[in-house]
Amino acid sequence: MVTSEYAMGVIAAVAFAAVLYKVVTGGQVQAALQDIVQRALDGGV
Repeated sequence: MVTSEYAMGVIAAVAFAAVLYKVVTGGQVQAALQDIVQRALDGGV
């Protein structure tokens, strides 16, 4: 892979990671994840 292709791949990966971070740390998703963990720890189905 050429250096410019490598750079574009790195930029795309960083942008994807930033979007994924925003989604996961959003209030609604965070609340859903906490609910899943809480149910797992409580032994609920």
